[in-house]
Amino acid sequence: MDIFEVKEVWNKVKADLELNLPEHIVNTWINPLEAVDCENDTLVLLSPHQMAVDILKKSWSDKIKNSVKSILGNSASFSLKYDPDLAEKYIKARKKELSKIVAGQSDEDRKNEDAKLSLAQMQSSANLNLNLKFDNFVVGDNSSFAYNAAFSVANNPSKKFNPLFIYGASGLGKTHLMQAIGHYIIFNKPNLKVRYVRMEDYFNEWVRCFQYNDSSNKKRQTSTNTSLMRKFHQKFQNVDILLMDDIQFIESKMKTMEDFFSTFEALYTNNKQIVIASDRLPKDIPTLDNRLRTRFEMGLVVDILPPDFQTRVEIVKAYAKELEVEADDDVFEYVADNFVNNVRELKGAFNKVSAFAEFTGVGVTLELAQKALKCEVRKRDLTIDRIANSVADYFNLSVKDLKSSARQQKIAKARHIAVFLAREILNMSYESIGEYFAKKHTTIMYSYDLIADKIKIDSELKAIIDELANIVKN
Repeated sequence: MDIFEVKEVWNKVKADLELNLPEHIVNTWINPLEAVDCENDTLVLLSPHQMAVDILKKSWSDKIKNSVKSILGNSASFSLKYDPDLAEKYIKARKKELSKIVAGQSDEDRKNEDAKLSLAQMQSSANLNLNLKFDNFVVGDNSSFAYNAAFSVANNPSKKFNPLFIYGASGLGKTHLMQAIGHYIIFNKPNLKVRYVRMEDYFNEWVRCFQYNDSSNKKRQTSTNTSLMRKFHQKFQNVDILLMDDIQFIESKMKTMEDFFSTFEALYTNNKQIVIASDRLPKDIPTLDNRLRTRFEMGLVVDILPPDFQTRVEIVKAYAKELEVEADDDVFEYVADNFVNNVRELKGAFNKVSAFAEFTGVGVTLELAQKALKCEVRKRDLTIDRIANSVADYFNLSVKDLKSSARQQKIAKARHIAVFLAREILNMSYESIGEYFAKKHTTIMYSYDLIADKIKIDSELKAIIDELANIVKN
């Protein structure tokens, strides 16, 4: 079917949809779609709005499929994807159309046109990942409080819980919840301006403005610096909702703290919503300015914990659905049972399984998952002996030193780390670890808790732990 025939088919499908869908759905989401192909009885549609893909697939998929079937036959279907190139083309075309609005058009019509155009622009300018919505966030006991708080803020920004401070380890869903807030507000309260930014990006942009250098003209340099900083502050202060991720990056950056304090104050004073995410509590961020700490803590502070087994299963299931990959429950349970730390790890494991299936041309089965991930081999190779030897080598000690009763600082530190890694990587009981090191289980508990608390505030120790974990696993 050539492109002209494809367009003709799509026009007929649209005509049928106009009879079966609400007018506002047709005008807002159906009309901007573009048909680009029809292969194997599948009509391929592209959308300039990511939001259209989500809404149409979720609520109107059956209606669209029925209309396609009515034109192409009962075996026909459709595919719908977001296309950034089409989005850019659509925005340019809409701008051109708006520039030609006749003088007699009402203010209401003009507002409607502006709203349609602004949706795509708002998502882009807000710096949001189009895949991170409330709809695809899997809620478990580990995250229900944080989810409910985030949804409440999205529904009523600046009314309660300002600021909202979300903390938890990397990969548990903090960024997902923050961006879900942004998407929800853009779609349901399009008159509000949203901006998401990572503190590292905020810092780098601030540095570029602050260090602008034009040594040939000091007067011009000062003027330019002032202008750049003014634009920088306007960018982050002239918003209704600021979503600030990885706030812990600000630690020890005193000038940036001062600058962000002024941004925080400007927003809060003007009753604008602030949402902050961090890998630790405000009180556990060393060198954090006390003024910022108290302001972060004056709203609502919520945590996200690692998901339990059943939640991990649901996360993998949801991700498989998102990838449109079919698999049996035993595959989801296998992945969930072997990857326990965070959501990114789960998704990465399932990505590997689905890629393995695609490359080998077979379905996703438990046998294939076991072959792709080799979890049994990993577990067999990962022993407490391996951990103890790796830690001992790292600190130029012997395993005998770690098992001894010696209390020298170097030996004690290495022993604490070995205990922590045995617990984290092998999920060993305190009693089993105690037997290996010839220590009481209460001593082992102390060692584990000591390291677990320290790595929250000691970035150097955390780096050592991460390096050793990588050595042990690989």
